[in-house]
Amino acid sequence: MAETQQLQQAPLIEAQAGARHVRMSPQKARLVIDLIRGQRVNDAIQTLKFTPKRAAKPIEKLLHSAIANAERKADDAGAPLDVDELFVSQCFVNEGPRWKRIRPAPMGRAFRYQKRTAHLWIVVQEHHVAAAERHAANIAEAESQKGVRGTARRVRKALTGKQAPGKKGKK
Repeated sequence: MAETQQLQQAPLIEAQAGARHVRMSPQKARLVIDLIRGQRVNDAIQTLKFTPKRAAKPIEKLLHSAIANAERKADDAGAPLDVDELFVSQCFVNEGPRWKRIRPAPMGRAFRYQKRTAHLWIVVQEHHVAAAERHAANIAEAESQKGVRGTARRVRKALTGKQAPGKKGKK
């Protein structure tokens, strides 16, 4: 019973990257970051390359950093990682501190204005299907070395998440 639960719970690679105090308006950065939410990493990079907004360049740089963090995390865990299977699972922009400045005005007065900053966060994650396939392949390889019977049924169950057809009456 414990083996079947292990098969269904494939380890997901998840990595994040953040940039704080980025000198741009959070409202304008949200317009760009909303374009890539939920996309595959390759599609998100292409979207950012051809987006004519100033915020696209730092966000693209941050996305590359999150991908590198995922690769490093997979290497440390000893798990293979296909970068094409990563997608942007979370991304958001928070408001950073505002820089208060004063502009000289006529007749000795002064106008106050604010330079806004933003905190950017991107989280990339491996697709569930890719993680399940990788995990099932690892278990199939381990069991083939042991010579355990019934490997195909457990692998099929891990890939589909359903009970493999078998004898009736057993649950």
